[in-house]
Amino acid sequence: MSDLDTSLRRLREAQARDPLPDWPARAERLRALERLLRSHRDGIAAAIHADFGNRPTEETELLEIFPSLSAVRHALRHGRRWMQPKRRFADLLFLPARTELHPQPRGVAGIIVPWNYPLYLAAGPLVDALAAGNRVMLKMSEYTPRFSALFAELIARYFRNDEVQVINGDASVGQAFAALPFDHLLFTGSTAVGHHVMRAAAANLTPVTLELGGKSPAILGPGARMEQAAERILFGKLVNAGQTCIAPDYVLLPRAQMAAFAAAARAAVARLYPDLARNTQYASIATDRHYARLSALRDDAEAAGASVESLSGAVPDAARRLLPPVLLANVRDDMAVMQEEIFGPLLPLVPYDTLDEAIAYVDAHAHPLALYLFETDPSLIDRVLARTRAGGVTVNDTLYHIAQHELPFGGVGASGMGGYHGEAGFRTFSHLKPVFRQARWNGAGLLNPPYGARFRRMLDLLLRRG
Repeated sequence: MSDLDTSLRRLREAQARDPLPDWPARAERLRALERLLRSHRDGIAAAIHADFGNRPTEETELLEIFPSLSAVRHALRHGRRWMQPKRRFADLLFLPARTELHPQPRGVAGIIVPWNYPLYLAAGPLVDALAAGNRVMLKMSEYTPRFSALFAELIARYFRNDEVQVINGDASVGQAFAALPFDHLLFTGSTAVGHHVMRAAAANLTPVTLELGGKSPAILGPGARMEQAAERILFGKLVNAGQTCIAPDYVLLPRAQMAAFAAAARAAVARLYPDLARNTQYASIATDRHYARLSALRDDAEAAGASVESLSGAVPDAARRLLPPVLLANVRDDMAVMQEEIFGPLLPLVPYDTLDEAIAYVDAHAHPLALYLFETDPSLIDRVLARTRAGGVTVNDTLYHIAQHELPFGGVGASGMGGYHGEAGFRTFSHLKPVFRQARWNGAGLLNPPYGARFRRMLDLLLRRG
């Protein structure tokens, strides 16, 4: 038996001994995670910084440690209520019977964690799985080796090995992990890898939540406030140097506003990242392979006729994996930069003549994980919301829908399936078991055989109601 099988067996046996943990047990596991995060903030930030080459501590604390702690606090406030059976109304024919939904842990959950936000995209789903009463195995990314090793050490220190386990290893370990017969599997990563994960899970009929990505558009409506929109788009694009699954991938904007947006974008970058070449608050690209891929996307687009405009005056530095932000104009759909998720600080501009044209452009492509709309006219906002599909939407800003505990986070179509965060995450990692409680005296017996005249009268009544 492999180490993975042994780990899964240990967790499954522990879950069988306590299949429905009470709230105090769940809350203690959540508090253990909270203590881990609070006690090791500096070490976590240092490990992620070392893996990236440069990841600002401020970004790690804002975008990973803070939302992880916030998720724990939210679950501790509301988890006991989420656990309670929910009363439902029995159909009239079956009264006075009662119906209920009983949240039940799925069992052992598997979580596959990407490299770009290695803490938050481990801790976020872990919170939801623990609140729902599950045991958990996490497969960390091999592209963040220092943090992955640290997280494995910390989890082993704060949790028993029959509660939570961390698995590290290369892509072959990841493939074997995805093929384990979990009770639920959550994967965050690329659409390409998501296909493989779903195929592996299908062999065991393991239910999956896939958090993928895609090309998330930012639409500037005719009533957008240009300077504000540019700064908020550039913020969403450039935190973590664009290595964010919901970063704005490209901008749809009125053709007459192209020059104005470029000027506003340059001014925004100057405010956000002054002296960018030496600014330690601008993150490095995480790996040499990713840096080379982004450089190739930029160069291929330029060779195919796109114009490349620097937003900072800084030049790329491969040794530091520093890739300054650029705008790409005159792009075409057949360019690689418009066919794959960018995941970096390249921002294509796609002009439109009417807002309906912009809506049609979004609708003609795979449904994105996020959509950003900048507009002040409520009727135009409603039009875009009604005629586009995306995993989530932020209006007049970027990224922040992911930070709302009362909203599920997830994709649709090519950008994923299922969702989590807050109560939605609790439900993802729970089976909502329907329970029907029959009363001693009830009308359902009137439908029992033998089927005579009384049965026919009852059936005719039911058919008329239907």
